[in-house]
Parts: sequence; C-alpha cells; structure tokens
Amino acid sequence: MHPQLESQRFHSCLDLIEALDKCHQAEYYKRALGLCNNEKEALTQCLHEARLAVGKAAILENRERQKKIDAKWKQIKEEEYGEDAILKRIIQEQVAKRHKEAAERSR
Repeated sequence: MHPQLESQRFHSCLDLIEALDKCHQAEYYKRALGLCNNEKEALTQCLHEARLAVGKAAILENRERQKKIDAKWKQIKEEEYGEDAILKRIIQEQVAKRHKEAAERSR
C-alpha cells in the first residue's frame, strides 16, 4: 500500500484512506475481483492533488523568501552606491575613461 499515508500531510485524504483500508479488510475474493479499485483510484487522485498543493505552497513560500532577500540586497546596494546605483555608474564611467586614455597613450 502507500507507506507515506501515515504522514499528517495527507489529512485531507483521511476518509479515502479509511475506505480503502476497510475494503482491503474485506474478503479476499472481493479484492481479487477488483472491487477496491474505485477507492484506490479516488485515493490516488486525492494524494496527487495533496502533493501538488504542497508543492504550490512551497513554491509560493520560496518566492516570498526570495523577494525578501532581493529587497535586502537592493537596500545594501543603495546604501553603498546610492539610489539606482548612481555612484556605481559614475565609478564605472571613470574607470572606462581611464582605460580608454591608457589605451590611447600606449599606441
């Protein structure tokens, strides 16, 4: 059966788990003839949906965490170089200008 069913993350499928357990406890010939297939298919679908829901929640949580990290990095860069990194662009322009002048002198 499904060993992961003991986990709390599938609490939404508890009714289907119990229904499948009851069906499996029935007589052997009922199981052999596939009388538990409906319960099994419903449980499989429920487990799939629960897994997708957990995955979507994790993705959303990670996106929020990444937004916070990006905001902190932006704040650090703004503190270091000013808003919109004006100081950084000025420094890069000056460095490029010096490299250009050095290249012209070396010719």
